[in-house]
Amino acid sequence: MDLLSGRKANEIFEGQVHVYKHMYAYLDSMCLKWCIELEIPTIIYNHGKPITLHELISILQVPPSKISGVERLMRHLTHNGFFDIVTIHDDDDGDENKEEKKAYALTISSELLVKGTEYCLIPMAKFFLDPSVSSSYNLLGKWTLEENLTLCEISLGTNHWDFLSKNPSILTSFNESMASDSQMVKLALKDHSADFEGLESIVDVGGGNGTISKIISDMFPKLKCIVFDLPHVVENFSGTSSNNLSFIGGDMFNFIPEADAVLLKWILHDWDDEDCVKILKKCKDAISKNTKGGKAIIIDFVINEKQDEFGLTQIKLRMDIAMTCVNGKERSEEEFKKLFLEAGFQDYKIFPLTGMYSLIVVYP
Repeated sequence: MDLLSGRKANEIFEGQVHVYKHMYAYLDSMCLKWCIELEIPTIIYNHGKPITLHELISILQVPPSKISGVERLMRHLTHNGFFDIVTIHDDDDGDENKEEKKAYALTISSELLVKGTEYCLIPMAKFFLDPSVSSSYNLLGKWTLEENLTLCEISLGTNHWDFLSKNPSILTSFNESMASDSQMVKLALKDHSADFEGLESIVDVGGGNGTISKIISDMFPKLKCIVFDLPHVVENFSGTSSNNLSFIGGDMFNFIPEADAVLLKWILHDWDDEDCVKILKKCKDAISKNTKGGKAIIIDFVINEKQDEFGLTQIKLRMDIAMTCVNGKERSEEEFKKLFLEAGFQDYKIFPLTGMYSLIVVYP
């Protein structure tokens, strides 16, 4: 029996389009990587105005045989919203009948890929598009059939955190990627200052190079900020301490320094439910007993498939798959609630933070 015998031809064609769309989706990432490697957004920004194809290939010194290839790649990136096509006029002379030319202009997405800007996401993209990271997902089939092994353990022979500790350059890239993402959070925290008011101290668990803590310490000069991460992570940043910012090395599964509040940015999604409960219990222990406003502040994705504004569920579900590399997961509100209650917390509130992130305040 032909499985599709009852289907209309146009239905079958729609199914084919859907399969092909996802089959070739990896090329979206590869085109983005190409754009970043050749620093095209930075070139356009430094050009001071929209750039023509001729000007772009001249700056890139593209050989004649690859000019059409550059044009096709730029067409693809333009279609995907990284550039706009605008019309400009040739102003080389004073002729009123200036020649019209098509040129590429930056969009908000490519503005985030200009080197040296405050909210540059190049480090984030470079890390996650690095073959040592992205190629692991070719082994999802094998991962499915292996008991108690993460994707990294299958593809790299060790867990994600050991791999980073043994490869300093990749660890640096990872820390830079997290730092660039934290700069985006900086924009949002301005609207959530009330959650930090009244606190005298906060410990940033898994805080890496301290970017988010530096942001908070600048916003609240009287707030003592402690960056807490593994010793090999924080040892290179102790020299960046200040009056209200310090670094402490340790293991969050053993202890967390005491503070009025504990901050967990993009931490819980790295761990399974059992480990998350252990982490949250240590957070609860760390929150100063004599502080009425003690709390845990969590910045993470919250999956809500019923409310898919701007198609955010798609990126959250993709991140959920990405977490197979570390045995973690993205969670819904109900899943978070279960963790909080099991760890002994009494209440929580969830607020929108950035387009993707939520801010969760959990009360002991």
